[in-house]
Amino acid sequence: MRSALCALGAAAALVLLPAGHARAEGQEPDRDFTIQDPRITESSGLAASRAHPGIYWTHNDQDAPLIYGVDSRTGKTVATLTMAGVGTPRDMEGISVGPDGDIYVGDIGDNLDGSWDHVWIYRFPEPETLKDQTVKAKQYVVKYADGARNAEALMVHPKTGRVYIASKNEDGGGLYAGPERLSSSGTNVFRRVGEVPWVTDGAFSPDGDRLVLRGYFTAKEYAWKDGRLGDGGTAIGAPFQGQAESVTYTPDGSAFMFGSEGKNSRVVRVDRDAEHPSDSPTARTPGAPKAPAAQNQGDGQGSATTGFLVLAGATVLVVGLKRLFRKG
Repeated sequence: MRSALCALGAAAALVLLPAGHARAEGQEPDRDFTIQDPRITESSGLAASRAHPGIYWTHNDQDAPLIYGVDSRTGKTVATLTMAGVGTPRDMEGISVGPDGDIYVGDIGDNLDGSWDHVWIYRFPEPETLKDQTVKAKQYVVKYADGARNAEALMVHPKTGRVYIASKNEDGGGLYAGPERLSSSGTNVFRRVGEVPWVTDGAFSPDGDRLVLRGYFTAKEYAWKDGRLGDGGTAIGAPFQGQAESVTYTPDGSAFMFGSEGKNSRVVRVDRDAEHPSDSPTARTPGAPKAPAAQNQGDGQGSATTGFLVLAGATVLVVGLKRLFRKG
């Protein structure tokens, strides 16, 4: 199923990725980069470090308790963290850094859509030095008030420290809020506070005023107000990636960083237009001129139409394959 989706995503990317979308890699932090570590083949979450500028934390979609710190200037891993004090992870899917400087990891995936009556969150302080090391982590048991479900997005609010999870479902998921403070001695019940589309990852902006959620083909940024979604969201010009799995903000909140699974996977920066928050962000180099409006309306319309047909067909095929495999 995963390989089929990757192939479909790659095909869509070939049709839809506009010329010049990807920025050349360089030595500046928080720019496009390619993950060089051969161990990272299923990067399933992404979080910007608070303690180490230019470093992004990620992990594989697997059962090993490993977290990798990748330098956005080079794409190389500069720290491998081994979590101790937790059980064997089942399906790690999301990662976030809280206001306390702790790293939160969501072992919240459930490919059978609700076969596990509980999932886990792991938490440990972000290390002061970047090196391979073992970190002592706390483990929290999580259940949903309305029953078990699959999820891939874990978000920690940068001001309140409250943890949120977005569930993943082909018919749309839910946004769930955890208790005000997580407890390591009992069960933490997450309650539904909103409706969201198909979500593979999400992140709060550094100021806590916005929430970005992405799926395989689209992404939206929402206003955040009083612990809930404050509007219906604004579409973002997200890049098309073979297995679109992760998103986070740059530390200054000026751009999004979109990641994907696969060997030597690429993380793409998409600038956020702070002066016009209702507009879709662009992925051009800061200061670069925009294409003429007439040209955008011409070539862009044809590309969008073709892309829509490709994505529609891909989505139908993915859903059909998923249901077929369930029956089998």
